[in-house]
Amino acid sequence: METIRQIAVFCVGRAVMFGALAIGIVMLSFSFDPAWAFRAGAIMTLVMAAILVFKAQTAKHKLPSRTEVWIYLDDGMKPKNDHAVRYFGKVLSEVYGRFAQVSLLVACAMFVVSQTFFAMGFTFLEIAAVR
Repeated sequence: METIRQIAVFCVGRAVMFGALAIGIVMLSFSFDPAWAFRAGAIMTLVMAAILVFKAQTAKHKLPSRTEVWIYLDDGMKPKNDHAVRYFGKVLSEVYGRFAQVSLLVACAMFVVSQTFFAMGFTFLEIAAVR
């Protein structure tokens, strides 16, 4: 059953990576003002964490055949009885929850960096107003 966990980590990790890529691109577009770049990144990462928490809560009630993990499983590994289906949902919920935790920590770190930049007065808008 460890195969299910590995495939779930792969699938959820890939989705989170694409989300992080999108967040990174938005942050790059704010590169003229690092304080706002990190604030935007923190807010979007917080939204991603909320989505992952929602997915973790609903994963236990979702049919395994309606998940991406199901596609990658061999026919012998696909859950067939009720106990296996419950275990599948539990594993998927744990994986979503772990990624949500990491996303929340990253969002908090970005908020700290953003606040540090704001506290140092390092914002483009304030610099432009002085000139």
